[in-house]
Amino acid sequence: PDAAYELITRGPVDYLGLDYLAEVTLSIMMRQRLRDPHKGYATDFIGFLRRALPVIAEKGIRVVTNAGGLNPKACRTKIFEVARELGVSGFKVGVVEGDDLLGRLPDLLGRGHELRNMDSGAPLAPRLSQVTSANAYIGARPVAEALDGGALIVLCGRVTDTALALGPLVHEFGWAADDWDRLAAGTICGHI
Repeated sequence: PDAAYELITRGPVDYLGLDYLAEVTLSIMMRQRLRDPHKGYATDFIGFLRRALPVIAEKGIRVVTNAGGLNPKACRTKIFEVARELGVSGFKVGVVEGDDLLGRLPDLLGRGHELRNMDSGAPLAPRLSQVTSANAYIGARPVAEALDGGALIVLCGRVTDTALALGPLVHEFGWAADDWDRLAAGTICGHI
């Protein structure tokens, strides 16, 4: 958090991408959400915003993050609580949704998608009752759409790691869905 804070206070920054998720992090967030339906997101992002939101809002720095984890709406609610505490208003928080597939698993299985384990080859159906989370990776386009809509903060759940950089590039430069060379360059940028 200190490095990100230094970036936004010391240099000219248009976009700040913050990556909080890994598979193990999602497991931790699921346990938190099961205990408390208002949890399941990166609480350290909220700690960062307590310090940085006034600077972000004043400078108009756009923040793109997957800190929403498994509960982006609860995270958005907390962001606005912090903003009220700090006296910061007049900004939009975009939420990228669609990654949570848990409720769709029975339908997918019913339509013949076995969703086999990559290692063992075992189908998911016999273990469906044990599944607590199922998420798909969302790409950069919804991030760009949230930025197009005027979001100062784009809060995502499970997006591709590259979407945190590629989404702002698509938004900023208006890259088309079939502009393969630029999209490839932006994807590389996201990996770096």
